[in-house]
Amino acid sequence: MSRSFDAQPAPAHWILVVTGVVALLTVASDRVWPTARHVVTIAHEGGHALVAVATGRRLAGVRLHSDTSGVTVSSGRPTGPGVILTVAAGYTTPSLLGLGAAGLLATGRVTLLLQLLVALLLTMLVVVRNGFGVLSVLVSTAVVLGVSWFAADDVQAGFAAYATWFLLVGAVRPIVEVQRQRRRRRAWDSDPDQLARLTGLPGTFWVGAFGAVSLGCLAAAAAALVV
Repeated sequence: MSRSFDAQPAPAHWILVVTGVVALLTVASDRVWPTARHVVTIAHEGGHALVAVATGRRLAGVRLHSDTSGVTVSSGRPTGPGVILTVAAGYTTPSLLGLGAAGLLATGRVTLLLQLLVALLLTMLVVVRNGFGVLSVLVSTAVVLGVSWFAADDVQAGFAAYATWFLLVGAVRPIVEVQRQRRRRRAWDSDPDQLARLTGLPGTFWVGAFGAVSLGCLAAAAAALVV
């Protein structure tokens, strides 16, 4: 357990650069992204669930679907700060997780980072309520556990760096996608549109806010890791 909090050698600069490029290619690939996006969906819905509980709402569960969509159901006041924060948490959570991961990576806490990822995935497993969702979370957990248990230290560091970049870069594309869907009027119940109804601020404002958070986290992480 003590090793979890000990600093290991931070990944070499070239590893950070290479894994960042690979993460960017993953997100940019129309072939790979539909599969990789499930990880971002897990983080997105996990953010909704966490904030729902933190604001005193009653969490009914999370469903993750094979088309990479998801839904988090909670009950409580239909208006007010609690529901607004809950809805707003989805698109910001992957970026915030990535920024936190970058902070751990920059200080050499690779083991702690991987263990926290496993802990978050196992927590998510408790609240998932459909078969595909359980499978998606179990596969993700198995991958992280496999690397944690069996991979050499350098491989663990490279994997942790890739996971960090993927969360940061992967958080941006869904924001672009939801705005495209909104323009085509195919996302009437999207998070930005729900927030527009809850707050009176236009959905475009919320898309911009999500984008600003994501790009800000990416810039901060890049400054900490490679600049």
